[in-house]
Amino acid sequence: MSSHPSLKFKLNKVRMPKNYSLLAQALVCRCRSGLRLALIIAFSAICCIATPAATAGAYDDYLVAVKFDDINVLRTLLKRGMDPNTVEKVRGESGMMIALRENSMKVFDALLTADGINIEAKSKNGDTALMIASFMGNLEAVNKLIAADAEINRPGWTPLHYAAAKGDPVIISVLLENYAYIDAASPNRTTPLMMAVRSGKTPAVKLLMEEGADITLKNDVGMTALDFAVDLELKEITGMLRAALKQQAK
Repeated sequence: MSSHPSLKFKLNKVRMPKNYSLLAQALVCRCRSGLRLALIIAFSAICCIATPAATAGAYDDYLVAVKFDDINVLRTLLKRGMDPNTVEKVRGESGMMIALRENSMKVFDALLTADGINIEAKSKNGDTALMIASFMGNLEAVNKLIAADAEINRPGWTPLHYAAAKGDPVIISVLLENYAYIDAASPNRTTPLMMAVRSGKTPAVKLLMEEGADITLKNDVGMTALDFAVDLELKEITGMLRAALKQQAK
């Protein structure tokens, strides 16, 4: 049976960028040349076995799968040899970091246990997966990363800074229970207590104070936690810090 002439014409006329995956081509053809051609290319994508795995378009498919928590596509890509540590190009974040930002927990779990995964990978600004999980208030991810021996104490910004910045007492407690250094200093000597004050969340500030955070420490411009509270007009927190300083002076 000969091929339909109009279909042959459309196949010849539709030009695809070389870096499009077969799935992406299918979507383009669906718009340009009708459902029949799209189905042909989509079927080819299903039947195709890529060698090596990281063929043109695999990178895009990986990022889409991570963002939308598509565990089936992710598993297929990993089986074909996709590096689980692949990063997006703008922020330099790994798939695991993106999964945490997007709350793609099925993908996160798969990447956490993937062969060769580096849970200490850093983005361009130095973020790690545990730092992002701490900032997002994702208790499940924080516990799983700690169980996988993710680094809690590190030079510069730490997961505790990020949890304090969000003012999350639950995550703060978990990190402290796992020996997070309570007075960790960022590159500009900002402490978790200062970050908690800036968040305006009284429970987080109270917790850090009760756990022994040093309220007298100053950052690079000479500001203390109390200075931040005063500048931000946080009356309750200001009162707590002043009372603590008064008690220390006795």
